[in-house]
Amino acid sequence: MTGQLENSYDVVVAGGGAAGLNGALMLARSRRRVAVIDAGRPRNAPAEGVHGLLARDGMPPAELLERGRSEVRHYGGHIVSGEIVGAVRENDSFTVTLSDGRSVRARRLLVTTGLIDELPDIPGLRERWGNDVVHCPYCHGWEVRDRAIAVLSTGPMALHQVQLFRQLSDDIVFFTDDRPEPTAEEAGRLAARGIRVVPGKVTGIEVGGNGITGVRLADGTVVAREVVAVGTRMVARTDFLNDLGLDATEHPAGIGSYVPTDATGRTEVAGIWAAGNVTDLSAQVGASAAAGAAAGAQINADLVEEDVRAALAARDTAFDAESEARLAESVNSTRGRGI
Repeated sequence: MTGQLENSYDVVVAGGGAAGLNGALMLARSRRRVAVIDAGRPRNAPAEGVHGLLARDGMPPAELLERGRSEVRHYGGHIVSGEIVGAVRENDSFTVTLSDGRSVRARRLLVTTGLIDELPDIPGLRERWGNDVVHCPYCHGWEVRDRAIAVLSTGPMALHQVQLFRQLSDDIVFFTDDRPEPTAEEAGRLAARGIRVVPGKVTGIEVGGNGITGVRLADGTVVAREVVAVGTRMVARTDFLNDLGLDATEHPAGIGSYVPTDATGRTEVAGIWAAGNVTDLSAQVGASAAAGAAAGAQINADLVEEDVRAALAARDTAFDAESEARLAESVNSTRGRGI
C-alpha cells in the first residue's frame, strides 16, 4: 500500500478487503476519484487460503488483496494505509480523519470495514483461531473433513452449525458448554445423525505438539478432539461513524451487530453506503466482493445525478447572466439614441 492521499475525492472507501476493493474498482473504472483507506487488519488473515471463490479457491488472502489493490491502482484509484478514527459531515460532503492526523474530504463514503470475531472466553481458542479452531463449514469445512470435530454451543446458530459440520465428518461431538441441553426434538435430530452430546462447562482447549488434542470440561474430563468449531459474536467495525449517527444495530438473529442497508447498499444516512461483512455478517469473500461492486455502481449513479443537477444549475445561472447582460445592453442602446 501507499501513503498517497490527496485533499479530496469523489468517494472514500473505508476498508480494503474484497468489498472495498471491488467497490473502488467499479468507481475507478467509471473515472471517479477514489481512495481506499485500509488499516491492514483483514478478518481472514489467519487463514491459509480463500475458499469457495470461483477460479481463486485456495489463494492466500494476502495475495488476493494485493491483486485487487493492483487492479484499483491500474485505473487511477489510490490505496492508502491508515486507520480512520472519525468522520463528520460538512455541507454536502464528508471529512474523514485518520489516526495519524491526516484528513480528507469526500462526496460519498463506502463503508467496508468488516467485522471483529469475538470468541468465547475459553483458554486456547484464540491461539488456535484460523487453524484448528474454525467457525464456517463453507470456509474451512473441506480442510477438516473426516476429523474428530467438537462443536461448542456458543451461539444462537450452534444447532444449525453442528448439522453442517456433520456433513463433513462422522465423528462429531456437541458440547452444551453449561448451556441448556437440547430439547427432546433437538436431541432427536442430533441422535438421528449420530452426533454425541456432552453436557458440562468447557474450561479449555488441550493442545499438543501438532495442534488440538481435546476439549477440557469443568470436572476435569478431557474429550479427545482434533478440531473445534465455535460460533463467534460478529461485531461490525463502525466506531468511526458515531459522529454521523450511523451506529451498528443488533442483528435479528442474535449473532452480533451490523449496519443495516437497503438492497443497493445505501444506509439510513444520506451519502453513505456499506458492503461486505459490516452489513452482511455471514458473507464470504465472493459475496462481499459482489456487494462492493454493486454499491460502487450505485454510488457512481448517485454522483452522476448530482453532477447533472450541478450542470443544469450552472447552465441556468449562465443563461440568466447572459439574459441580464443583453437586457442591460438593450437599455444602454436605447438611452444612447435618446429614446
